[in-house]
Amino acid sequence: MNLQNSSLLTPALAEIDLNTVLLLVGLLVVFVVLVLFLKFFKLWVQSYFSNANITLFELVGMWLRKVNANVIVQSKIAMVQANIPIETKELEAHFLAGGNVEPVARALIAADRARIPLDFKTAASIDLAGRDVLDAIQTSVIPKVIDCPDPRKDKREVAAVAKDGIQVLARARVTVRTNLKQLVGGAQEETIIARVGEGIVSTIGSADNHMQVLENPDLISKTVLSKSLDAGTAYTILSIDIADVDIGQNIGARLQGDQAEADKRVAQAKAEKRRALAVALEQENRAAVVANEAKVVLAEAEVPLALAEALRSGRLGVMDYYNLKNIQADTAMRTSLGEDAPEGGSTGD
Repeated sequence: MNLQNSSLLTPALAEIDLNTVLLLVGLLVVFVVLVLFLKFFKLWVQSYFSNANITLFELVGMWLRKVNANVIVQSKIAMVQANIPIETKELEAHFLAGGNVEPVARALIAADRARIPLDFKTAASIDLAGRDVLDAIQTSVIPKVIDCPDPRKDKREVAAVAKDGIQVLARARVTVRTNLKQLVGGAQEETIIARVGEGIVSTIGSADNHMQVLENPDLISKTVLSKSLDAGTAYTILSIDIADVDIGQNIGARLQGDQAEADKRVAQAKAEKRRALAVALEQENRAAVVANEAKVVLAEAEVPLALAEALRSGRLGVMDYYNLKNIQADTAMRTSLGEDAPEGGSTGD
């Protein structure tokens, strides 16, 4: 009897356990749905009444994909209210790519209000390139002024030299507007400043004299502006205004003075070289004189030997020797008298 009762109770218990599990699963599902509903209910209501058309399931999908649903909803609501068509998937894709959705949305609204052609893909690419797309739109609406040279580099003026050798110092202000088509990959402010500075130097350098630049400073701006310096940059140059022109140093005179000083040093070096050669030659001549005097002394030393040899051999007599001595003495006396006699005087017999 007991075995029969236990066999009858087993299916009943299994059915009870299954129903309990299903009930618990159902309660869990209801609880999760309720939590998610409460979590995204406010965003869904905002989206619904703003005609953003973002469903509750899309909000849950954003949560599962780790997308900031609040940013997506607020950005789309702002764009819808501004009558700018946009898909929710595009905003999500930009967010997942690491972009800033809110600045892009504000930039699109600002561009639409300013009647600047800008689509979402272009704005997103500018943002992903690391550029401030909202600032670019603002610069397109309100042109930006760039100082040349850059005052942040402790350089106040661009220095150039006219053909007459006078240095001219100029400072320019460049008014630019953002070129959205070339913002990605285009050169920035440093390139504009460098090109304008190069144009100023070239224009001043081609002037015949500095007075032309002082009398017509707009000549610089017109010449520089005609060179299309904004090619390949992220900006469009609207105007180039010369803010200040001043006179610097007389570079030509200084260069001439430096050249004269260099020529003097070269001439002094050449003169010193010639003097050294002359001194060397004089020393060589003195050495040659001393050598010749030594030879004379040697030759004179052989005279007594030759006389002695002549006396011994009988080729010279004693009287001949004394006659030679008398002649030498007479010659020495005449030489002495000639040296002691005054100029123009007579020595006598």
